[in-house]
Amino acid sequence: MQEGWDVAASEEMTGARLSFHCWPSSRLEATRCVAPFGALYTPLKKLPPACAPPTALPYDPVRCSTQTCHAVLNPYCQVDFRSMLWVCPFCLQRNHFPPHYAENMSETNLPAELIPQYTTCEYEISNVPDMGPPCFLFVVDTCCHKEELAELADSLQQALQLLPENSLVGLITYGTNVQVHELGFDSFSKTYVLRGNKEYSPGRVGELLGCTAGAAPAPTGQQQQQNTAPAGPSQQVLERFLLPVGECSFTLESALEDLRKDPWPVMNDKRVARATGAALSVATSLLHLAIPRRGARIMLFTGGPCTSGPGAVVSRSKDEDMRSHADLAKKAEPLHQPACEFYAKLAHPSTHGQQSGKGKSSATSQSQAASPNYHVVDVFACSLDQVGLLEMRELVLATGGLTVLGDSFGQSVFKESLRRVFMRYPDDVPQDGGTMSMAFGGSLEVLTSREFKVSGAIGPVSSLKKHAPNVSEIEVGCGGTNAWSLGGLDPSTTVAIYFDISNPGNSPLAEGKQRYMQFLTKYQHSNGRTRLRATTMCGSWWNPPQGQSQDHEQLQGAAMAQNPVKCSFDQEAAAVLTARLAVQMTETDEVSDVLRWVDRSLIRMCTKFAEYQPDDVQSFRLSPEYSLYPQFMFHLRRSQFLQLFNSSPDEACYYRYILTKENTTNSLVMLQPTLLSYSFNGPPQAALLDAESVRPDTILLLDTFFHVVVFHGETVAAWREQKYHEQEEHAAFRNLLEAPQADAQLIMDSRFPVPRYIVCDQHKSEARFLMAKLNPSVTHNSNLDGAIGGGGGAQVNTDDVSLRVFMEHLMKLAVQS
Repeated sequence: MQEGWDVAASEEMTGARLSFHCWPSSRLEATRCVAPFGALYTPLKKLPPACAPPTALPYDPVRCSTQTCHAVLNPYCQVDFRSMLWVCPFCLQRNHFPPHYAENMSETNLPAELIPQYTTCEYEISNVPDMGPPCFLFVVDTCCHKEELAELADSLQQALQLLPENSLVGLITYGTNVQVHELGFDSFSKTYVLRGNKEYSPGRVGELLGCTAGAAPAPTGQQQQQNTAPAGPSQQVLERFLLPVGECSFTLESALEDLRKDPWPVMNDKRVARATGAALSVATSLLHLAIPRRGARIMLFTGGPCTSGPGAVVSRSKDEDMRSHADLAKKAEPLHQPACEFYAKLAHPSTHGQQSGKGKSSATSQSQAASPNYHVVDVFACSLDQVGLLEMRELVLATGGLTVLGDSFGQSVFKESLRRVFMRYPDDVPQDGGTMSMAFGGSLEVLTSREFKVSGAIGPVSSLKKHAPNVSEIEVGCGGTNAWSLGGLDPSTTVAIYFDISNPGNSPLAEGKQRYMQFLTKYQHSNGRTRLRATTMCGSWWNPPQGQSQDHEQLQGAAMAQNPVKCSFDQEAAAVLTARLAVQMTETDEVSDVLRWVDRSLIRMCTKFAEYQPDDVQSFRLSPEYSLYPQFMFHLRRSQFLQLFNSSPDEACYYRYILTKENTTNSLVMLQPTLLSYSFNGPPQAALLDAESVRPDTILLLDTFFHVVVFHGETVAAWREQKYHEQEEHAAFRNLLEAPQADAQLIMDSRFPVPRYIVCDQHKSEARFLMAKLNPSVTHNSNLDGAIGGGGGAQVNTDDVSLRVFMEHLMKLAVQS
């Protein structure tokens, strides 16, 4: 049985990856497994035709009739073809097929959702109207230097060429005040200026822009000859401020070319007055007024922190520094919490100006919080200082937005990343070919069979407050519900779902009993149609032999080797689920406490699943299913996700947000970067992420997800400086120099956000990007003799322990009786 587990195959077939594929049947035994029982689910992953219908099914799904279930018909349902009934595997309810199914269905003529290999089906919902293509609202900071503004304007003009002709577009610029550009007025540039020290509700924005129920727009063309009724506020906004790209591209490009630095004077000892909070308030209210249920992106381009009005993160006086980790730990930053609350509230603009103390307002706020977000907020921050990303995190997370952190709007990190926001599916993709790969208004509901429940989710999610029977009392991440709003989605967005095995240990399950889970993702496609994707998964239970569930030490040796739970372990998925848990814990706990939790969990897991004799370190062995897990945890402990040294609060927030959003493969690269070695000795080969891999005559290619580093050894760098690669007789050396650069380009071509590309030499300053990630097997404290001294390698100046020392301590503690 243990030979048959292909732990990575489920991701290719369903878009989901589980930490364990076979689960113990009792809560007690699940607790002893230590690693979380969970799934990493990628809702928009394109699946091969053998695993899912190639196009969305053009009809509504058949659902279970039980009020608390509503599961979608799937291949695991038992079907009675005589009486035309199907049994829901989640609540065991017997349901009748609709008449059009019953008339045409037989054992040899199955609908797509009952074909055994189609465990994922996507439906195009017919009773939801087509909302049309999405809207893109650019919110541009004009407090930047003129060179930065010119670079930004150029990038935005290029981005306009990537948008579909019928997608809507709008422009808001801000500095001390907020300017809303009227794109429907093409005679000359026309903007409405709003004060930057206020918060604006949708109704107030409509009044200030002249878009009210009683106001009629200025008559133009045919309207002068026809006596039409005044348009409502929504229609007026769509006629004046949010227009199709094909109709307003000239006006918008002219406005971008005319961007100028904010003219308000600034004293030498003051920061510029940057009203980022007010600008976002106007943007969210404008979209809510015009297109409340249509997909849209608010794309914020900022070059510094908000210093004025609501959402300010630092005062204008330069005597006061931006908040640091120490300030946040001491709660010595008075602007931090009010700013966090303000930006979090922007995810639901209709609650602006309401007093939560009143019953009606509170109910309205709750209903708004319990609906998916159709308006995504992206933050593109390019500055050498912090911009307040930490405070804006809740807004970005609640709407499923994107974040890009760079030094300058002229950097490829920003320019290429912006282009990739508008990526389209290849033309050969059935039905979706040529359409944008983004989606809006996403929501995820998780259904489970009765033996286990949903503890929570970690990722770009916010609770929809649905308290179903399969919701566990044990909350993990965003818990207390089995449904979440995802907001914006792209093909790599991945949500971690955590489960709680609720079956008590005194009632073993029947042999052969299966467990079921179903992921229901509803979203608005970029073409405006609403779709529902249903992914159903089935797995097995394992009953511990009687008597061994009470004394797990008896499971050591041969009995543990036959344990199917152990053999079905996916160490990569488990490492990512644990990393997300650790990052989530940093929001409430001290980092030192989180590190202790990681260490204790690892020791307990090794005690449970390793093979050893008590108190005999030499006998310690980990099976292949677990052999890489300790080094994943070693690198997690040293990563920028848990170590705050040399990173600002904004950077730490950025790294953590990306980790909780990316798929398993990319997350593993963040935890344990990949290293390739290039030399004259043969083709490129994978190298250990270790100081011993650094050689004078090799080139190393490091991929940390956020950085791609090409590192030249000392000898190679010297040869390059002497220009040997320009000589014909040294063509092999030229090829050696070019190979890692070509591979680095391949890595960067398929990634968002685009990583920073660094070319460096041994012993030079930028070599720190590589050296900081290596296992410090050779340090200034090492005893450089024997195998270590003779093996070469570079010295890493650190007090961190090496992986060898880490493993020695782990084995010693794991085998203690």
